[in-house]
Amino acid sequence: MKAVSTIVLLILSNSFMILAWYGHLKFSELKWFSKLGLASIILISWGIALFEYMFQVPANRIGFKENGGPFTLIQLKVIQEVITLVVFAVFTLVIFKTETFRTNHIIAFIFLILAVYFMFKK
Repeated sequence: MKAVSTIVLLILSNSFMILAWYGHLKFSELKWFSKLGLASIILISWGIALFEYMFQVPANRIGFKENGGPFTLIQLKVIQEVITLVVFAVFTLVIFKTETFRTNHIIAFIFLILAVYFMFKK
């Protein structure tokens, strides 16, 4: 159960992270948002990133082996990176609609899955 909780929290965390890091590029299409200065956009992104940390910190605490979780620190990091890339790919395809899913993307995701497999192999 701790593994599932960790992964769900990391998915939520990364969703907010992607929105904080890249959302402003899409939000600039909104008339009121496009008039904001860089300082305002940074503050909005920080506000969104706060939610990222509200999910990320508990995910790592729950999932970390030394806290009773199922994952080593390196395993947590690899899981987080894979989730980040998957969430980013979905965000790009759904929100921006500027990318197409190509064969090289599929191959890259296969290698990510292999990376996770080898990370957990004893």
